This record gives sequence, structure tokens and C-alpha cells, in this order.
Amino acid sequence: MATTNLNIRTDKEVKEQADAVFSALGLNMTTAINLFLRTSIREQGIPFSLKLDVPNEVTASAIEEGRRIASDTRVKGYRNVDDLKADLDL
Repeated sequence: MATTNLNIRTDKEVKEQADAVFSALGLNMTTAINLFLRTSIREQGIPFSLKLDVPNEVTASAIEEGRRIASDTRVKGYRNVDDLKADLDL
């Protein structure tokens, strides 16, 4: 397979941010661009959403609250649903 160079212009900050995302996904810029191009051809359009699982503010807050509760020895925990239901009088 013959290769060719593809030169594009983009904002420096956009390139740096994209590079960081691709790196977190285990990709380099060339691999990410080729992935996009090949999949675009196969799907005949913008084909996919490839993103990191970054929670929004509400979800991040809920995760942090759950971690605080889980590590708080004063909060009663349950080993099974039946014990929880018994305490809730269900």
C-alpha cells in the first residue's frame, strides 16, 4: 500500500488537547486520524463517537459523595439486600 502525507492546519491548543485525549486512549495522532478516515469511508459519513468516560459535574459530585459514605466508619453498611430491607421495614 502506497502512503502519502496529509498536512492539516489546526489551532495549537486544539492539537495539544486532541493529542492528550488520543494518548489517554492509547493512540497517536496519525493512528487516530487514519481511524477516522477509514471509518468515515466505510460508513460514508462521520461515523462514531470515541470519547473518554468523563462524568459531568452532578455525576462527579455523586461519585465523591459515595466515596465519602463508603469510607465513613460511622455509616452502617449492609452485606445483603434482606438486611437493608429489614432496617427499612420493607
